[in-house]
Amino acid sequence: MLRVVADKQTSAELGSSLDEIVREGARRMLAAALEAEVDAYVSGLVDEVDEHGKRLVVRNGHAQPRSIQTGAGAVEVVAPRVDDRRVDEATGQRRRFRSSIIPPWARKSPKVAEVLPLMYLHGMSSKDFAPALEEFFGSTAGLSASVVTRLTTQWQDEAERFSRRSLADRDYVYVWADGVHFNVRLDEHRLCALVIVGVRSDGTKELVSITDGIRESTESWADVLRDLRRRGMTAPTVAVGDGALGFWAALRDVFPETVEARCWVHKAANVLNALPKSAQPAARRAIAEIRDAEDRDHAVKAIKAFERDYGAKWPKAVAKIVDDTDVLLSFFDYPAEHWVHLKTSNPIESTFATVRLRTKVTKGPGSKAAGLAMAFKLIEAAQDRWRSLNAPHLVALVRAGAKFEKGVIVERPSEQDREVAA
Repeated sequence: MLRVVADKQTSAELGSSLDEIVREGARRMLAAALEAEVDAYVSGLVDEVDEHGKRLVVRNGHAQPRSIQTGAGAVEVVAPRVDDRRVDEATGQRRRFRSSIIPPWARKSPKVAEVLPLMYLHGMSSKDFAPALEEFFGSTAGLSASVVTRLTTQWQDEAERFSRRSLADRDYVYVWADGVHFNVRLDEHRLCALVIVGVRSDGTKELVSITDGIRESTESWADVLRDLRRRGMTAPTVAVGDGALGFWAALRDVFPETVEARCWVHKAANVLNALPKSAQPAARRAIAEIRDAEDRDHAVKAIKAFERDYGAKWPKAVAKIVDDTDVLLSFFDYPAEHWVHLKTSNPIESTFATVRLRTKVTKGPGSKAAGLAMAFKLIEAAQDRWRSLNAPHLVALVRAGAKFEKGVIVERPSEQDREVAA
C-alpha cells in the first residue's frame, strides 16, 4: 500500500516537473520571439532621426510582467518596450509599436498555425523554423524543415481551394479592397496580393478574395472581380479603397452599380505629402474637420474652408480633396453607426501593417505562391478576431435599399425590396 502511494506521489511529482519544463520552454520562446521582433522593428527604423540627429525609435527597457495563457499553462512574460517618437502624418498621433506575436491586450499566446505564416512572410525560410521554435517545444521533433515544407504546401492547397469556392450563398454588402506588396526571396518581382474583405448582411467581416496581381493594374483587379462574379458574388452596395485607379476602373466595368468610397487614411497622407512640413499640422486638423463632420453639409463647408485657406499656395493638395468630394463623402449616405467603418480600409491595413514593415528589411517568402498562401493563412487567422460592424442589424436594411439622411433612416425598404435583398 505504501509503495502504491509512493508511486502515485512520484508520478505526480514527475508530471509536475514535466509541466514546469514545458512552461519554462514556452516562457523562453515567447521572450526570445518578442526580443527578436523588437530588434527587427528598431533596426528597420535606424535611419529615422530628429533635427538633432537623434534616433526617433529606440528600445526602452521592458514592460511590467504579465501572465499569458499557453497550451502549457499560464506563463509570465516580460515584453520589451519601444520608444517611438515618430508622428503619423495622417492622424497627427504618435506612432506605437504593437507586437504581432502578443498584442498589448492579448492574454493568450498565438497558435503555432498563426505564428508560422507570419515568420515565413517576415523572410524566414523553412530550414530556420526548427531552431527558432526549438526552445518553445523543448526539441525540434515534429518541426523539421521537411515538415514545415509540407505545411506550406498544404496551405497553398488550402488557398487554392479558397480561391475556387462558390460565393452564391454569400452576400457582401460592403467590401474593402487593397493591394499588399511583399518582397519575394527567390523572385526578382515583388508579390502584389490583391485583397478584398467583405461585410455580410449580418454584419460579420470575412476574407472574400486574395489573389496575385500585377502592380494593382486595372486588368488585374478586373480579373479578380470577374472571377468573383462568375462564382456567384453579387455587386456590393459600397466598396472602400484608396485612390489606386486600377481598382476603381475595374469596379465600374464589372460592378457599375456599386458606390465608391475613398479611404480617408490614404487620402490624408496624400494631401499632407503635397504640403510643406510647416503647413501640415494645421492642414491635418482641417482634414479631420472634413472627415469627422457631423453630416455632409458640414463636411462640404469644411472643404470650402480648406480650399479657401490652402488653395492659393498649394492648389495640388487642395485638388486631391476637391476633385474627389463625392467619393470622399459618400459614406454619409449610410447609417451613422457605419461611418467609422466606411472611412478607411482598416481591416486590411491593420492585418498586414506589421508584415509590411518587416518585409522592408527582410527578403520575404521564398516564392510568390508560398507568399500568397502565407498571406492567406495570416488573414484567415486574423479574421477570427475581427469585430462585427456597429449596429449590424442595419446592414441588411442597407442591402434592401433603405434610405438614410444624416446617418438616420428616413425610408424603410418595402417588403418586396426585403425579399429581393434576402
